[in-house]
Amino acid sequence: TLQGTKEMDHMSPRLRAFLSEPIGEKDVCWVDGISHELAINLVTKGINKAYILLGQFLLMHKNEAEFQRWLICCCGATEYEAQQSSNCLKEWCACFL
Repeated sequence: TLQGTKEMDHMSPRLRAFLSEPIGEKDVCWVDGISHELAINLVTKGINKAYILLGQFLLMHKNEAEFQRWLICCCGATEYEAQQSSNCLKEWCACFL
């Protein structure tokens, strides 16, 4: 999975927790960068699970810029939230795909 503890040192506790295990049935609010307000917006759009958000990221061919634009424009994310969450999903893919 993760290469050594050096990489882990630069991660937030929330990102570390998300990367520590498979996605399973985790709610979307488990994704690093997803605030309570953004989670409500996502749930309203039918994106209530982390794996559904991951699916959207994968449909966009893991293109972080495109995914961030979609989160900001369609879901009301801030730039910071969009960056954090796309990084979280990218890191998860690097560990588990």
